Amino acid sequence: MENNKLLLKTKSVFLCVLMALLMVGCVSESVSGKEKKPVDKAKALDLQVQMAIGYIERGNRDSARLHLTKAFEINKESASATNAMAMLYQLEGEPALAEEQYKLAIKRDKKYTLAHNNYGVFLYNEKRYPDALAQFELAAADLAFTNRSQALTNVGRAAMKMGNEVRAKAAFEHACILDKNNSDAFIELAEINFQQQEYADAKRNLDAYTSLADNSARSLMLGIRLERVFGNRDKEASLALMLKNSFPYSKEYLDYKQKTAN
Repeated sequence: MENNKLLLKTKSVFLCVLMALLMVGCVSESVSGKEKKPVDKAKALDLQVQMAIGYIERGNRDSARLHLTKAFEINKESASATNAMAMLYQLEGEPALAEEQYKLAIKRDKKYTLAHNNYGVFLYNEKRYPDALAQFELAAADLAFTNRSQALTNVGRAAMKMGNEVRAKAAFEHACILDKNNSDAFIELAEINFQQQEYADAKRNLDAYTSLADNSARSLMLGIRLERVFGNRDKEASLALMLKNSFPYSKEYLDYKQKTAN
């Protein structure tokens, strides 16, 4: 599983955020010489946090910390800035500090859904699956959460780690309904379909995945297994060749090579 896909990233364009931040930083004056208008602190705080997250995603720790310092100067109790600080600590390989900040962000705003999801990602990466699932469920329960489909995908993945295939399947199906472009959910659902011998559904969901994302070793291997079930030897051979050429050192290809050699 690709852990980096679990973490919900900001969708704001970095340059636009920078320009907006510069605009917010400027205090306007009226032409009549009246007092300067106060800066919108909420907007300034949000922009500082978004800038910090943008730098975190790029691995620029120093610039991220600079903007978080500015964010805390605006509001030292900010849940969003605390969540971003937790992300920064994760980047820096400080799990104890990261968890402390995630807990603090949630304490400061129990309804801050992004912090629940990101804390769940942290717990998942630490292999603390029951705790991760609890956080993901809280995030997925927020009907207004923009990235609810991805939160449900996270629910499914954590549930699978706990052996709860029923909950996992339901979560992946719901994720696909909410977002027809959620390739992660389609490949996960296709895998469950295959395991449950629902081969037609597996093929349909795998096709949905391949229409949205590039082939992966996992998707090609699943395609090989499906075409073998359907008796399409030519297609199976074609996918096997793609697997060999594109992912010659993958676990999937090595497993395939060993099985076909026997």
